[in-house]
Amino acid sequence: LVAVSNRVTIPKRTAAAGGLAVGVLAAMRSRGGLWFGWSGEVTSDIPGAAKVSRRQDVTFATIDLPAEDFEPYYGGFCNGTLWPLFHYFVGAMQYSDAHHAAYRRVNALFADRLTPLLRDDDVVWVHDYHLAPLGGELRSRGVSQPLGFFLHIPFPHVEAMRALPGWEALVRSFLAYDLVGFQTARDLACFRSTVAEALGPAARQVHGAILHDGRRTRLDVFPIGVDVDGVQREAARAQSSETVRRMQAGLLDRQCVIGVDRSDSSKGLVGRFHAYERFMAQHPDHLNRVTFLEIAPL
Repeated sequence: LVAVSNRVTIPKRTAAAGGLAVGVLAAMRSRGGLWFGWSGEVTSDIPGAAKVSRRQDVTFATIDLPAEDFEPYYGGFCNGTLWPLFHYFVGAMQYSDAHHAAYRRVNALFADRLTPLLRDDDVVWVHDYHLAPLGGELRSRGVSQPLGFFLHIPFPHVEAMRALPGWEALVRSFLAYDLVGFQTARDLACFRSTVAEALGPAARQVHGAILHDGRRTRLDVFPIGVDVDGVQREAARAQSSETVRRMQAGLLDRQCVIGVDRSDSSKGLVGRFHAYERFMAQHPDHLNRVTFLEIAPL
């Protein structure tokens, strides 16, 4: 099993995985394999071959990204264009050809560095909107192994998707995969709406699959979860930690609302503070009774 995601989380005792990494790491630990993605570092040089390390039954292969491409790729097209669009925040969507070009270059780089690591009997599992074009990039390099793609965020209806310049090409990129998975039946239905509009009769939708250009792409719903038992164990252990005890004492019997997210614009942190302010304005009886704590690592 070869998992591919924008960022790879190599387990450390001092750092907990979050978001997508929780589900991917649990799956990789359960059956072993290779996890490939960005190292978290940028370079002013041409990125070299992947750096490989191993933890138990999982091999981690990471690459640096070009410094000139990282921000237009990640902050620009991924989180400035696709993330708001896919969440129906069309008014907040920003687009530029330069950002889109960086997105395509990073996906091509992933394909260039991943292809030499693949074996004939591998199954490749690509994750999330950052890497939607990766399947087509791998196919163009002769990769014939089974390719799967899972989208961890919603997929918009065609009426929203049409706000993206060149949206048809993005829709076609999903059809390079053998299997595309979504979180909900609504996301799957919305994807079908974009295929019907972008490709028309050229794409036949039969028996849960799309037939297009000689390839069959199966579509299905796979709601992702978390390790509930593991979360409960961590929560129980935390109750006895000095940090938690100090925080509870400092609350002075007030209730506490906690948010934990990266401090980038796609997470809506400013909106949370506005919501807390509005709550207090509308319910003054809760003043000095509810504390809002936002933990926002960079």
